[in-house]
Amino acid sequence: MTFSKKLLAGLAIIPAIALFAGCAGGSGAGAAAEDKGTEANPVKIGVVGASDPYWETYKEAAEKEGIFVDIVDFGEYTQPNPALTEGEIDLNQFQHIVYLAQYNEASGEDLTPIGSTAIYPLGLYSTKVDSVKDIKKGDTIAIPNDESNQARALLVLQSAGLLELKDGGNIFSTPDDIIADKSKVTVTSLEASLTPTSLPDVTGAIINNDFINDSGLKASDAIAEDDPSDPNALPYVNIFAAKAADADNETYAKLVKIYQDTKSVVDGVVENSGGTAVPLKTPVKDLVKSLETVQKDIKAKG
Repeated sequence: MTFSKKLLAGLAIIPAIALFAGCAGGSGAGAAAEDKGTEANPVKIGVVGASDPYWETYKEAAEKEGIFVDIVDFGEYTQPNPALTEGEIDLNQFQHIVYLAQYNEASGEDLTPIGSTAIYPLGLYSTKVDSVKDIKKGDTIAIPNDESNQARALLVLQSAGLLELKDGGNIFSTPDDIIADKSKVTVTSLEASLTPTSLPDVTGAIINNDFINDSGLKASDAIAEDDPSDPNALPYVNIFAAKAADADNETYAKLVKIYQDTKSVVDGVVENSGGTAVPLKTPVKDLVKSLETVQKDIKAKG
């Protein structure tokens, strides 16, 4: 199961989760971080799923550039951010901006993105039409009813031109934010696992990656999905995260570039995701701005 699959399902319940585990030994931050990357003092990167084959490829690519990396595995998505905060690792790579914003606001920390990796699109599927343009006025689309996936599903439908949301929508949008007289479709909210089985009864359904294969569908069957160029999709871009004190660390920036530019690594990420990952090289300033915006939205929501 990819990061995106588990994370999107877990994001809505993160405030209720309190799972912690012992992590690898401490590492320095700030100025001391400039000395990282030697064989004796490797850069520790926290991930969920260290056994994914592309991580070994990545380590080898980094070593060819003179940077030694230790991939530290975590069993739960609640663990890598606290480990980074405590200096037990130097970077982590497992989350999108929304998740990081939730963590920063809940903990009062200031972890920051230093580079993008990929987005794992959320898709619209149908067994009745072959294209978004074939969807008629008044047709019904099923969407997941959990908070994080519901908002993202509405943004996907808006990006596809099927509905319009108040104020352009955001990560907290609900069906109540749909502007009916400017929208082509109506939506029905269902438990995420039921959206695939709803396809015989609706024109289409937004289906979480968890349930695509189980429903007999393939990611390539989607008739619409997140548009990585849409500003509304930016909060769902996966990132490398660091402490704010290490935001300008040259070694860490080089590690991001190695990840983004090494074809065998990128190909491995896409293959591991079942072809759903869309690799991205989003400017860091845009990632930081998105994080600030999402955190501001979280504060405003209270």
